[in-house]
Amino acid sequence: MKKNTITGALLIAIVLVASSCSKKFEEYAVNPNQPVSVPAYLLLRQVENDMVEFPAGDADKFCQYTLSTYTYYGLNEYWSGGASLNYGTLRNVIAMEKEAAKASGDNNPYSALAKFFKAYFFVKMSLKVGDIPMSDALKGLDNPKPKYDTQKDVFKQSLQLLEDANTQLASLIAASNTSLLGDFYFQERISGAKDPLTALKQWQKVVNTFKLRVLIELSKRADDADLNVKQKFADVLSNPAKYPIMNDLTDNLEYVYNDAFNQYPNNKNNYGNDALRLCVAATWLNTLAGLKDLRAMKVAEPARGLGYSDTSYQSFVGGSNGAPTSNLGGDVVAFRISAIGRKRYYDGFKGENTFIIGFPEMCFNIAEAINRGWVTGDANSWYQKGVKAMFAFYGVNDGANTVSFLKTTAPGVYVDYNITFNYSDYFAQPAVSYAGNNATGLNQILIQRYLSLARNSGMEAYYQWRRTGVPVFATGSGVGNGGVIPIRYQYPASELSTNKDNYTAAVQSQYNGNDNINAAMWLIK
Repeated sequence: MKKNTITGALLIAIVLVASSCSKKFEEYAVNPNQPVSVPAYLLLRQVENDMVEFPAGDADKFCQYTLSTYTYYGLNEYWSGGASLNYGTLRNVIAMEKEAAKASGDNNPYSALAKFFKAYFFVKMSLKVGDIPMSDALKGLDNPKPKYDTQKDVFKQSLQLLEDANTQLASLIAASNTSLLGDFYFQERISGAKDPLTALKQWQKVVNTFKLRVLIELSKRADDADLNVKQKFADVLSNPAKYPIMNDLTDNLEYVYNDAFNQYPNNKNNYGNDALRLCVAATWLNTLAGLKDLRAMKVAEPARGLGYSDTSYQSFVGGSNGAPTSNLGGDVVAFRISAIGRKRYYDGFKGENTFIIGFPEMCFNIAEAINRGWVTGDANSWYQKGVKAMFAFYGVNDGANTVSFLKTTAPGVYVDYNITFNYSDYFAQPAVSYAGNNATGLNQILIQRYLSLARNSGMEAYYQWRRTGVPVFATGSGVGNGGVIPIRYQYPASELSTNKDNYTAAVQSQYNGNDNINAAMWLIK
Protein backbone atom coordinates (compact mmCIF):
# COMPACT_ATOMS: atom_id res chain seq x y z
CA MET A 1 0.00 0.00 0.00
CA LYS A 2 2.80 2.33 0.97
CA LYS A 3 4.68 1.42 -2.18
CA ASN A 4 1.63 2.22 -4.32
CA THR A 5 1.19 5.59 -2.60
CA ILE A 6 4.81 6.52 -3.30
CA THR A 7 4.48 5.39 -6.93
CA GLY A 8 1.27 7.41 -7.38
CA ALA A 9 2.87 10.50 -5.90
CA LEU A 10 5.86 10.06 -8.17
CA LEU A 11 3.59 9.80 -11.25
CA ILE A 12 1.73 12.98 -10.25
CA ALA A 13 5.04 14.77 -9.80
CA ILE A 14 6.26 13.61 -13.21
CA VAL A 15 3.00 14.80 -14.84
CA LEU A 16 3.24 18.18 -13.13
CA VAL A 17 6.87 18.61 -14.17
CA ALA A 18 6.05 17.56 -17.73
CA SER A 19 3.09 19.93 -17.79
CA SER A 20 5.26 22.72 -16.45
CA CYS A 21 7.94 22.04 -19.05
CA SER A 22 5.35 21.93 -21.82
CA LYS A 23 3.82 25.18 -20.69
CA LYS A 24 7.23 26.85 -20.55
CA PHE A 25 8.08 25.52 -24.02
CA GLU A 26 4.82 26.94 -25.38
CA GLU A 27 5.56 30.27 -23.76
CA TYR A 28 9.06 30.32 -25.23
CA ALA A 29 7.63 29.41 -28.67
CA VAL A 30 5.56 32.61 -28.75
CA ASN A 31 7.36 35.49 -30.47
CA PRO A 32 6.52 38.58 -28.40
CA ASN A 33 7.51 40.79 -31.35
CA GLN A 34 5.02 39.18 -33.73
CA PRO A 35 1.39 40.35 -33.45
CA VAL A 36 -1.27 37.66 -33.10
CA SER A 37 -4.07 40.01 -34.17
CA VAL A 38 -4.39 43.17 -36.25
CA PRO A 39 -6.62 46.11 -35.28
CA ALA A 40 -9.71 46.52 -37.45
CA TYR A 41 -8.64 49.96 -38.67
CA LEU A 42 -5.40 48.58 -40.15
CA LEU A 43 -7.27 45.80 -41.93
CA LEU A 44 -9.71 48.41 -43.27
CA ARG A 45 -6.84 50.28 -44.89
CA GLN A 46 -5.65 47.15 -46.69
CA VAL A 47 -9.15 46.26 -47.89
CA GLU A 48 -9.71 49.81 -49.16
CA ASN A 49 -6.40 49.73 -51.00
CA ASP A 50 -7.45 46.53 -52.77
CA MET A 51 -10.54 48.21 -54.22
CA VAL A 52 -8.77 50.42 -56.75
CA GLU A 53 -7.69 49.24 -60.19
CA PHE A 54 -4.96 51.58 -61.29
CA PRO A 55 -4.83 53.15 -64.76
CA ALA A 56 -2.07 52.51 -67.31
CA GLY A 57 -2.50 48.76 -66.99
CA ASP A 58 -4.42 45.99 -68.74
CA ALA A 59 -7.85 47.32 -67.73
CA ASP A 60 -7.22 50.45 -69.82
CA LYS A 61 -6.46 48.28 -72.83
CA PHE A 62 -9.33 45.84 -72.28
CA CYS A 63 -11.72 48.82 -72.09
CA GLN A 64 -10.05 50.25 -75.22
CA TYR A 65 -8.96 53.56 -73.74
CA THR A 66 -5.24 53.09 -74.40
CA LEU A 67 -2.98 50.75 -76.32
CA SER A 68 0.62 49.74 -76.60
CA THR A 69 2.56 50.58 -79.77
CA TYR A 70 5.77 48.66 -79.06
CA THR A 71 5.77 44.89 -78.61
CA TYR A 72 8.66 45.11 -76.14
CA TYR A 73 6.38 46.95 -73.72
CA GLY A 74 3.36 44.73 -74.20
CA LEU A 75 0.72 43.77 -76.71
CA ASN A 76 -2.95 44.73 -76.87
CA GLU A 77 -4.19 41.16 -76.69
CA TYR A 78 -6.93 40.19 -74.28
CA TRP A 79 -6.41 37.46 -71.72
CA SER A 80 -6.36 33.77 -72.61
CA GLY A 81 -6.57 32.16 -69.19
CA GLY A 82 -7.71 32.38 -65.60
CA ALA A 83 -8.91 35.29 -63.51
CA SER A 84 -7.31 36.60 -60.38
CA LEU A 85 -9.95 36.52 -57.66
CA ASN A 86 -10.27 38.45 -54.40
CA TYR A 87 -10.70 35.78 -51.73
CA GLY A 88 -7.53 36.98 -50.00
CA THR A 89 -9.04 40.43 -49.62
CA LEU A 90 -12.30 38.92 -48.39
CA ARG A 91 -10.40 37.01 -45.70
CA ASN A 92 -9.14 40.39 -44.50
CA VAL A 93 -12.74 41.62 -44.48
CA ILE A 94 -13.73 38.68 -42.26
CA ALA A 95 -10.76 39.32 -39.97
CA MET A 96 -11.70 43.02 -39.77
CA GLU A 97 -15.23 42.08 -38.71
CA LYS A 98 -13.96 39.73 -36.00
CA GLU A 99 -11.46 42.21 -34.57
CA ALA A 100 -14.05 44.99 -34.49
CA ALA A 101 -16.60 42.70 -32.80
CA LYS A 102 -14.08 41.76 -30.10
CA ALA A 103 -13.45 45.43 -29.40
CA SER A 104 -16.96 46.88 -29.58
CA GLY A 105 -19.61 44.24 -30.31
CA ASP A 106 -21.32 43.43 -33.57
CA ASN A 107 -22.88 46.83 -34.34
CA ASN A 108 -19.96 48.95 -35.45
CA PRO A 109 -18.84 50.80 -38.61
CA TYR A 110 -16.49 47.99 -39.66
CA SER A 111 -19.35 45.49 -39.59
CA ALA A 112 -21.46 47.75 -41.84
CA LEU A 113 -18.61 48.39 -44.27
CA ALA A 114 -17.78 44.67 -44.32
CA LYS A 115 -21.22 43.99 -45.80
CA PHE A 116 -20.51 46.49 -48.57
CA PHE A 117 -17.03 45.08 -49.23
CA LYS A 118 -18.39 41.55 -49.49
CA ALA A 119 -20.98 42.66 -52.05
CA TYR A 120 -18.37 44.67 -53.96
CA PHE A 121 -15.81 41.89 -54.25
CA PHE A 122 -18.22 39.00 -54.81
CA VAL A 123 -19.90 40.90 -57.65
CA LYS A 124 -16.51 41.85 -59.05
CA MET A 125 -15.39 38.21 -59.12
CA SER A 126 -18.65 36.92 -60.56
CA LEU A 127 -18.49 39.45 -63.39
CA LYS A 128 -15.22 37.85 -64.44
CA VAL A 129 -16.10 34.15 -64.38
CA GLY A 130 -19.79 33.49 -63.59
CA ASP A 131 -20.75 31.19 -60.70
CA ILE A 132 -18.41 31.39 -57.69
CA PRO A 133 -18.24 30.04 -54.13
CA MET A 134 -19.98 32.55 -51.87
CA SER A 135 -22.27 31.19 -49.14
CA ASP A 136 -19.85 28.31 -48.36
CA ALA A 137 -16.66 30.31 -48.97
CA LEU A 138 -14.19 31.76 -46.46
CA LYS A 139 -14.72 29.06 -43.83
CA GLY A 140 -11.15 27.82 -43.86
CA LEU A 141 -10.56 24.26 -42.71
CA ASP A 142 -14.22 23.96 -41.77
CA ASN A 143 -15.02 23.83 -45.47
CA PRO A 144 -11.93 23.71 -47.71
CA LYS A 145 -13.99 22.75 -50.77
CA PRO A 146 -16.90 25.20 -50.97
CA LYS A 147 -19.72 24.67 -53.41
CA TYR A 148 -20.38 27.26 -56.10
CA ASP A 149 -23.32 29.65 -55.87
CA THR A 150 -25.06 30.43 -59.14
CA GLN A 151 -24.37 33.86 -60.54
CA LYS A 152 -27.99 34.76 -59.90
CA ASP A 153 -27.62 33.86 -56.23
CA VAL A 154 -24.35 35.82 -55.99
CA PHE A 155 -26.15 38.94 -57.21
CA LYS A 156 -29.19 38.24 -55.05
CA GLN A 157 -27.09 37.80 -51.90
CA SER A 158 -24.98 40.86 -52.77
CA LEU A 159 -28.06 43.04 -53.15
CA GLN A 160 -29.21 41.88 -49.71
CA LEU A 161 -25.79 42.69 -48.25
CA LEU A 162 -26.06 46.20 -49.68
CA GLU A 163 -29.55 46.57 -48.19
CA ASP A 164 -28.24 45.45 -44.81
CA ALA A 165 -25.21 47.73 -45.05
CA ASN A 166 -27.44 50.72 -45.73
CA THR A 167 -29.68 49.87 -42.77
CA GLN A 168 -26.77 49.43 -40.39
CA LEU A 169 -25.03 52.61 -41.54
CA ALA A 170 -28.27 54.53 -41.02
CA SER A 171 -28.51 53.25 -37.43
CA LEU A 172 -24.88 54.13 -36.71
CA ILE A 173 -25.36 57.62 -38.14
CA ALA A 174 -28.55 58.12 -36.12
CA ALA A 175 -26.60 57.13 -33.01
CA SER A 176 -23.81 59.59 -33.90
CA ASN A 177 -21.26 56.79 -33.88
CA THR A 178 -17.74 58.20 -34.26
CA SER A 179 -15.65 55.07 -33.78
CA LEU A 180 -14.45 54.70 -37.38
CA LEU A 181 -10.67 54.85 -37.85
CA GLY A 182 -8.40 54.09 -40.78
CA ASP A 183 -10.68 55.16 -43.64
CA PHE A 184 -8.47 56.96 -46.15
CA TYR A 185 -11.15 57.49 -48.80
CA PHE A 186 -13.37 59.87 -46.84
CA GLN A 187 -12.36 60.25 -43.22
CA GLU A 188 -8.85 61.46 -43.97
CA ARG A 189 -9.72 63.88 -46.78
CA ILE A 190 -12.80 65.78 -45.57
CA SER A 191 -11.54 69.33 -44.98
CA GLY A 192 -8.71 67.91 -42.91
CA ALA A 193 -11.22 67.43 -40.08
CA LYS A 194 -11.07 63.62 -40.00
CA ASP A 195 -14.74 63.48 -39.04
CA PRO A 196 -15.78 59.80 -38.80
CA LEU A 197 -19.52 60.56 -38.73
CA THR A 198 -19.31 62.49 -41.99
CA ALA A 199 -17.32 59.61 -43.44
CA LEU A 200 -20.11 57.17 -42.57
CA LYS A 201 -22.60 59.42 -44.36
CA GLN A 202 -20.36 59.39 -47.41
CA TRP A 203 -20.09 55.62 -47.29
CA GLN A 204 -23.86 55.26 -47.11
CA LYS A 205 -24.09 57.19 -50.40
CA VAL A 206 -21.46 54.90 -51.89
CA VAL A 207 -23.39 51.79 -50.85
CA ASN A 208 -26.60 52.92 -52.52
CA THR A 209 -24.86 54.30 -55.61
CA PHE A 210 -23.09 50.98 -56.04
CA LYS A 211 -26.44 49.23 -55.64
CA LEU A 212 -27.69 51.14 -58.70
CA ARG A 213 -24.66 49.87 -60.65
CA VAL A 214 -25.33 46.28 -59.60
CA LEU A 215 -28.95 46.59 -60.72
CA ILE A 216 -27.88 48.04 -64.08
CA GLU A 217 -25.53 45.08 -64.51
CA LEU A 218 -28.69 42.96 -64.35
CA SER A 219 -30.40 44.76 -67.25
CA LYS A 220 -30.78 41.55 -69.24
CA ARG A 221 -32.48 39.98 -66.19
CA ALA A 222 -34.73 42.92 -65.36
CA ASP A 223 -37.89 40.84 -65.73
CA ASP A 224 -36.79 38.14 -63.28
CA ALA A 225 -39.49 38.28 -60.59
CA ASP A 226 -37.17 36.75 -58.01
CA LEU A 227 -34.59 39.52 -58.42
CA ASN A 228 -37.15 42.34 -58.69
CA VAL A 229 -34.60 44.61 -60.35
CA LYS A 230 -36.94 47.41 -61.42
CA GLN A 231 -38.63 47.74 -58.03
CA LYS A 232 -35.30 47.77 -56.18
CA PHE A 233 -34.05 50.53 -58.46
CA ALA A 234 -37.25 52.50 -57.94
CA ASP A 235 -37.04 52.02 -54.17
CA VAL A 236 -33.66 53.76 -54.06
CA LEU A 237 -34.73 56.73 -56.18
CA SER A 238 -38.12 57.21 -54.52
CA ASN A 239 -36.81 57.33 -50.95
CA PRO A 240 -33.68 59.51 -50.69
CA ALA A 241 -34.05 59.77 -46.91
CA LYS A 242 -33.68 56.01 -46.58
CA TYR A 243 -31.33 55.53 -49.54
CA PRO A 244 -29.10 58.59 -49.94
CA ILE A 245 -27.05 58.59 -53.15
CA MET A 246 -24.26 60.78 -54.50
CA ASN A 247 -24.98 64.46 -55.15
CA ASP A 248 -21.85 65.56 -57.02
CA LEU A 249 -18.19 64.73 -57.67
CA THR A 250 -17.23 65.34 -54.03
CA ASP A 251 -19.16 62.20 -53.11
CA ASN A 252 -17.05 59.99 -55.40
CA LEU A 253 -15.31 56.96 -54.00
CA GLU A 254 -11.97 57.64 -55.64
CA TYR A 255 -8.25 57.10 -55.18
CA VAL A 256 -6.25 60.30 -54.72
CA TYR A 257 -2.57 60.48 -55.67
CA ASN A 258 0.21 62.57 -54.15
CA ASP A 259 3.75 63.68 -55.00
CA ALA A 260 5.55 61.60 -52.39
CA PHE A 261 4.19 58.08 -51.96
CA ASN A 262 1.14 57.34 -54.11
CA GLN A 263 2.12 58.69 -57.49
CA TYR A 264 -0.07 58.46 -60.58
CA PRO A 265 1.12 55.53 -62.75
CA ASN A 266 1.89 57.89 -65.66
CA ASN A 267 4.12 60.64 -64.32
CA LYS A 268 7.07 62.77 -65.33
CA ASN A 269 9.60 60.27 -64.00
CA ASN A 270 8.48 57.55 -66.39
CA TYR A 271 7.85 59.83 -69.35
CA GLY A 272 10.89 58.42 -71.15
CA ASN A 273 9.46 54.91 -71.01
CA ASP A 274 5.94 55.87 -72.04
CA ALA A 275 6.62 58.70 -74.52
CA LEU A 276 5.54 56.97 -77.71
CA ARG A 277 4.70 53.55 -76.34
CA LEU A 278 1.37 54.28 -74.67
CA CYS A 279 -1.15 55.92 -76.97
CA VAL A 280 -4.84 56.71 -76.97
CA ALA A 281 -7.22 54.12 -78.39
CA ALA A 282 -9.55 55.00 -81.24
CA THR A 283 -12.61 53.68 -79.42
CA TRP A 284 -12.18 56.46 -76.86
CA LEU A 285 -10.49 59.31 -78.71
CA ASN A 286 -12.27 59.06 -82.06
CA THR A 287 -15.59 59.11 -80.22
CA LEU A 288 -14.62 62.32 -78.43
CA ALA A 289 -13.29 63.95 -81.59
CA GLY A 290 -16.36 62.92 -83.57
CA LEU A 291 -18.55 64.70 -81.01
CA LYS A 292 -16.31 67.80 -81.08
CA ASP A 293 -15.78 67.21 -77.39
CA LEU A 294 -13.01 69.29 -75.83
CA ARG A 295 -12.09 66.38 -73.59
CA ALA A 296 -10.22 65.04 -76.63
CA MET A 297 -7.69 67.88 -76.28
CA LYS A 298 -7.38 67.28 -72.54
CA VAL A 299 -6.45 63.60 -72.79
CA ALA A 300 -4.40 63.42 -76.00
CA GLU A 301 -1.74 65.12 -78.09
CA PRO A 302 -2.50 66.18 -81.67
CA ALA A 303 -1.31 63.76 -84.35
CA ARG A 304 0.71 66.38 -86.22
CA GLY A 305 1.72 64.01 -88.98
CA LEU A 306 -1.83 64.24 -90.33
CA GLY A 307 -1.27 67.86 -91.34
CA TYR A 308 -4.10 69.57 -89.48
CA SER A 309 -3.84 72.36 -86.91
CA ASP A 310 -3.21 71.46 -83.28
CA THR A 311 -6.74 72.49 -82.30
CA SER A 312 -8.57 70.77 -85.14
CA TYR A 313 -10.54 67.76 -84.00
CA GLN A 314 -9.20 66.02 -87.11
CA SER A 315 -5.80 65.98 -85.37
CA PHE A 316 -7.09 63.70 -82.61
CA VAL A 317 -7.01 60.16 -83.91
CA GLY A 318 -6.51 57.06 -81.83
CA GLY A 319 -4.97 53.75 -82.74
CA SER A 320 -7.05 50.62 -83.22
CA ASN A 321 -6.70 47.97 -80.52
CA GLY A 322 -7.38 45.42 -83.25
CA ALA A 323 -4.41 46.48 -85.39
CA PRO A 324 -1.05 44.65 -85.23
CA THR A 325 1.19 46.34 -82.70
CA SER A 326 3.97 46.62 -85.29
CA ASN A 327 1.71 48.76 -87.49
CA LEU A 328 0.85 51.01 -84.56
CA GLY A 329 4.54 51.58 -83.88
CA GLY A 330 5.01 52.97 -87.38
CA ASP A 331 1.96 55.20 -87.05
CA VAL A 332 3.06 56.74 -83.79
CA VAL A 333 6.61 57.42 -85.00
CA ALA A 334 5.11 59.22 -88.00
CA PHE A 335 2.69 61.08 -85.66
CA ARG A 336 -0.34 59.67 -87.45
CA ILE A 337 -2.01 58.68 -84.17
CA SER A 338 -2.26 60.60 -80.92
CA ALA A 339 -0.07 60.05 -77.92
CA ILE A 340 -1.59 60.30 -74.47
CA GLY A 341 -1.88 63.87 -73.16
CA ARG A 342 1.44 65.07 -71.76
CA LYS A 343 0.16 68.02 -69.75
CA ARG A 344 -2.58 66.08 -67.95
CA TYR A 345 -0.73 62.86 -67.29
CA TYR A 346 3.02 63.58 -67.33
CA ASP A 347 3.51 67.10 -66.00
CA GLY A 348 3.77 66.00 -62.38
CA PHE A 349 3.01 63.07 -60.10
CA LYS A 350 -0.68 63.49 -59.19
CA GLY A 351 -2.36 62.90 -62.55
CA GLU A 352 -6.10 62.62 -62.00
CA ASN A 353 -8.06 60.89 -59.28
CA THR A 354 -9.11 57.34 -60.15
CA PHE A 355 -12.83 56.69 -59.67
CA ILE A 356 -13.93 53.44 -58.06
CA ILE A 357 -17.60 54.38 -57.87
CA GLY A 358 -18.44 57.81 -59.24
CA PHE A 359 -21.24 60.36 -59.47
CA PRO A 360 -21.16 60.72 -63.28
CA GLU A 361 -21.64 56.99 -63.81
CA MET A 362 -24.53 57.09 -61.34
CA CYS A 363 -26.21 59.82 -63.41
CA PHE A 364 -25.98 57.68 -66.54
CA ASN A 365 -27.22 54.60 -64.66
CA ILE A 366 -30.32 56.54 -63.62
CA ALA A 367 -30.79 57.91 -67.13
CA GLU A 368 -30.54 54.36 -68.50
CA ALA A 369 -33.12 53.07 -66.02
CA ILE A 370 -35.53 55.85 -67.01
CA ASN A 371 -34.91 55.19 -70.70
CA ARG A 372 -35.67 51.49 -70.18
CA GLY A 373 -38.89 52.32 -68.36
CA TRP A 374 -37.85 50.95 -64.99
CA VAL A 375 -38.57 54.25 -63.24
CA THR A 376 -40.16 57.57 -64.10
CA GLY A 377 -38.14 60.74 -64.42
CA ASP A 378 -36.29 63.04 -66.79
CA ALA A 379 -33.60 60.96 -68.47
CA ASN A 380 -32.23 63.97 -70.35
CA SER A 381 -31.64 65.85 -67.10
CA TRP A 382 -29.61 62.98 -65.60
CA TYR A 383 -27.82 62.50 -68.92
CA GLN A 384 -26.71 66.15 -68.99
CA LYS A 385 -25.76 66.10 -65.30
CA GLY A 386 -23.41 63.21 -65.99
CA VAL A 387 -21.79 64.89 -68.99
CA LYS A 388 -21.34 68.22 -67.19
CA ALA A 389 -19.84 66.48 -64.16
CA MET A 390 -17.24 64.91 -66.43
CA PHE A 391 -16.57 68.27 -68.08
CA ALA A 392 -15.84 69.61 -64.60
CA PHE A 393 -13.53 66.65 -63.85
CA TYR A 394 -11.46 67.38 -66.98
CA GLY A 395 -11.53 71.14 -66.43
CA VAL A 396 -13.67 71.84 -69.49
CA ASN A 397 -15.39 75.17 -68.92
CA ASP A 398 -18.53 76.59 -70.48
CA GLY A 399 -16.75 79.42 -72.30
CA ALA A 400 -13.02 80.15 -72.20
CA ASN A 401 -10.56 77.24 -71.99
CA THR A 402 -6.84 76.68 -72.32
CA VAL A 403 -5.34 73.51 -73.77
CA SER A 404 -1.64 72.68 -73.72
CA PHE A 405 0.36 70.38 -75.99
CA LEU A 406 4.04 69.58 -76.20
CA LYS A 407 5.80 72.19 -78.29
CA THR A 408 8.07 69.58 -79.86
CA THR A 409 8.93 66.28 -78.21
CA ALA A 410 10.80 67.76 -75.25
CA PRO A 411 9.04 66.98 -71.98
CA GLY A 412 7.71 69.96 -70.04
CA VAL A 413 7.84 72.47 -72.90
CA TYR A 414 4.28 73.30 -73.96
CA VAL A 415 2.40 75.47 -76.37
CA ASP A 416 -0.92 76.85 -75.09
CA TYR A 417 -4.09 77.58 -77.03
CA ASN A 418 -7.20 79.49 -75.99
CA ILE A 419 -10.43 77.77 -77.05
CA THR A 420 -14.07 78.66 -76.55
CA PHE A 421 -16.32 75.71 -75.80
CA ASN A 422 -20.06 76.15 -75.34
CA TYR A 423 -22.12 73.57 -73.51
CA SER A 424 -25.27 74.60 -75.38
CA ASP A 425 -23.59 74.09 -78.76
CA TYR A 426 -22.29 70.71 -77.65
CA PHE A 427 -25.69 69.46 -76.50
CA ALA A 428 -27.37 70.86 -79.62
CA GLN A 429 -25.47 68.47 -81.90
CA PRO A 430 -27.74 65.75 -83.33
CA ALA A 431 -25.38 63.05 -82.05
CA VAL A 432 -25.49 64.47 -78.51
CA SER A 433 -28.97 65.99 -78.16
CA TYR A 434 -30.98 63.40 -76.23
CA ALA A 435 -33.27 61.63 -78.67
CA GLY A 436 -35.77 60.48 -76.08
CA ASN A 437 -36.57 57.25 -74.28
CA ASN A 438 -35.86 55.04 -77.25
CA ALA A 439 -33.00 52.98 -78.69
CA THR A 440 -31.18 56.05 -80.03
CA GLY A 441 -31.42 57.79 -76.66
CA LEU A 442 -30.16 54.70 -74.88
CA ASN A 443 -27.17 54.54 -77.21
CA GLN A 444 -26.37 58.20 -76.42
CA ILE A 445 -26.51 57.50 -72.68
CA LEU A 446 -24.25 54.48 -73.04
CA ILE A 447 -21.72 56.38 -75.16
CA GLN A 448 -21.44 59.10 -72.53
CA ARG A 449 -21.29 56.50 -69.76
CA TYR A 450 -18.37 54.87 -71.59
CA LEU A 451 -16.63 58.25 -71.86
CA SER A 452 -17.17 58.85 -68.15
CA LEU A 453 -15.45 55.57 -67.22
CA ALA A 454 -12.23 56.38 -69.08
CA ARG A 455 -9.19 55.13 -67.17
CA ASN A 456 -11.22 54.58 -63.99
CA SER A 457 -13.69 52.14 -62.42
CA GLY A 458 -11.64 49.11 -63.42
CA MET A 459 -13.30 46.91 -66.04
CA GLU A 460 -16.71 48.58 -65.86
CA ALA A 461 -16.51 49.98 -69.41
CA TYR A 462 -15.70 46.51 -70.75
CA TYR A 463 -18.67 45.07 -68.84
CA GLN A 464 -20.90 47.72 -70.42
CA TRP A 465 -19.68 46.73 -73.89
CA ARG A 466 -20.26 43.06 -73.07
CA ARG A 467 -23.77 43.80 -71.77
CA THR A 468 -24.94 46.22 -74.47
CA GLY A 469 -22.52 46.20 -77.40
CA VAL A 470 -21.93 49.96 -76.88
CA PRO A 471 -19.56 51.32 -77.97
CA VAL A 472 -18.40 49.14 -80.84
CA PHE A 473 -15.02 47.75 -79.80
CA ALA A 474 -12.22 47.33 -82.30
CA THR A 475 -11.43 43.74 -83.23
CA GLY A 476 -8.75 42.08 -85.32
CA SER A 477 -5.48 40.27 -84.88
CA GLY A 478 -4.28 42.83 -82.33
CA VAL A 479 -6.78 41.66 -79.70
CA GLY A 480 -5.60 38.04 -79.92
CA ASN A 481 -8.03 35.13 -79.44
CA GLY A 482 -8.43 34.75 -83.20
CA GLY A 483 -9.47 38.38 -83.53
CA VAL A 484 -12.43 37.94 -81.15
CA ILE A 485 -12.77 39.71 -77.80
CA PRO A 486 -13.34 37.14 -75.04
CA ILE A 487 -16.43 37.57 -72.87
CA ARG A 488 -15.22 35.98 -69.64
CA TYR A 489 -12.18 34.71 -67.83
CA GLN A 490 -11.48 31.09 -67.05
CA TYR A 491 -11.47 30.01 -63.42
CA PRO A 492 -8.08 30.03 -61.70
CA ALA A 493 -6.14 26.81 -62.24
CA SER A 494 -6.03 26.31 -58.47
CA GLU A 495 -9.76 25.53 -58.47
CA LEU A 496 -9.18 22.43 -60.55
CA SER A 497 -6.53 21.15 -58.17
CA THR A 498 -8.13 22.09 -54.83
CA ASN A 499 -11.87 22.07 -55.47
CA LYS A 500 -12.19 19.82 -58.51
CA ASP A 501 -15.65 18.32 -57.98
CA ASN A 502 -17.38 21.65 -57.34
CA TYR A 503 -15.41 23.35 -60.11
CA THR A 504 -16.35 20.61 -62.59
CA ALA A 505 -20.02 20.82 -61.65
CA ALA A 506 -20.04 24.61 -62.05
CA VAL A 507 -18.37 24.50 -65.46
CA GLN A 508 -20.73 21.76 -66.61
CA SER A 509 -23.87 23.60 -65.50
CA GLN A 510 -22.82 26.90 -67.07
CA TYR A 511 -20.63 26.12 -70.07
CA ASN A 512 -21.34 22.49 -71.01
CA GLY A 513 -18.13 21.37 -69.35
CA ASN A 514 -15.80 23.72 -71.27
CA ASP A 515 -14.22 26.53 -69.22
CA ASN A 516 -14.17 28.69 -72.33
CA ILE A 517 -13.33 32.41 -72.44
CA ASN A 518 -15.79 32.81 -75.34
CA ALA A 519 -18.77 31.27 -73.50
CA ALA A 520 -21.62 33.50 -72.32
CA MET A 521 -22.40 33.56 -68.60
CA TRP A 522 -25.93 33.73 -67.18
CA LEU A 523 -25.72 37.52 -66.72
CA ILE A 524 -25.47 38.31 -70.43
CA LYS A 525 -27.50 35.54 -72.02
